[in-house]
Amino acid sequence: MAWTEILYDVKDHVATVTLNRPDRLNAWTRHMEGELRQAMEQAAADEAVRAIVITGAGRGFCAGADMNLLSGISSGEQQGGGAAGDDARANNGGDGLDANFNRRFSWMLRVPKPVFAAINGPIAGMGVCFSSFCDFRYVAEGAKFTTAFARRGLIAEHGVSWMLPRIVGLTNALDLLMSARTVEARELERLGFARLLPQEGFVDAVRAIARDLTTNASPRSIGVMKRQVYDAMFQNLDEAWEVADREMVASFSSEDFKEGVAHFVEKRAPAFTGR
Repeated sequence: MAWTEILYDVKDHVATVTLNRPDRLNAWTRHMEGELRQAMEQAAADEAVRAIVITGAGRGFCAGADMNLLSGISSGEQQGGGAAGDDARANNGGDGLDANFNRRFSWMLRVPKPVFAAINGPIAGMGVCFSSFCDFRYVAEGAKFTTAFARRGLIAEHGVSWMLPRIVGLTNALDLLMSARTVEARELERLGFARLLPQEGFVDAVRAIARDLTTNASPRSIGVMKRQVYDAMFQNLDEAWEVADREMVASFSSEDFKEGVAHFVEKRAPAFTGR
């Protein structure tokens, strides 16, 4: 596929999606969002892919919504669009538990593979929103973060008011959202939003972490656990327990369970298939 606002490649079972508007610090557009969604769906369906890394081209990760879009909304030329107005269900259908995973970025929680945000540089607004719905976040030394919304006369959009407190805690989330202050990478790590890595070789280091995770642990187990954890946010203990009991029985007949036992007994590296 000919991508125009992202780059996509697969190596060593890791798909890398790169936001590719470096001249605008990868500011968010509706077209970029569509391409990101397509790339993620392609990676999810590809048996050769076990993990997904999202990063930015050039010196930025994502500077938030493109200011041309915001200016259009402010002047009345656009009605929300890529910023807020079209945040309807991301997929048609779905109710009950499934309805929670049909929104603009919440669908990422149902991607059956671990998703890593490799925050290589400045991140703001929309970038904070979608990275909050990644499973893991790593930040390069020197990168800067701001939620931005309150300083533009806006509010916490796209589920970030729900997700951010679950990552950094209620008081820290309120601080980051209400103040919209600029936060350095080291504080992001202290708050628990992202793990800090050196700037040099940053994206390769995140890819290596993703590759190590999905090589030494069963991709099938990872996919099931991911769904368990996010579904459990909307379940009571009894419901989550019932799901775990069913999934444990199902795992006993999987190829990865047989391999998990065999490589441990034989004292060798695992060769998981994800099945």
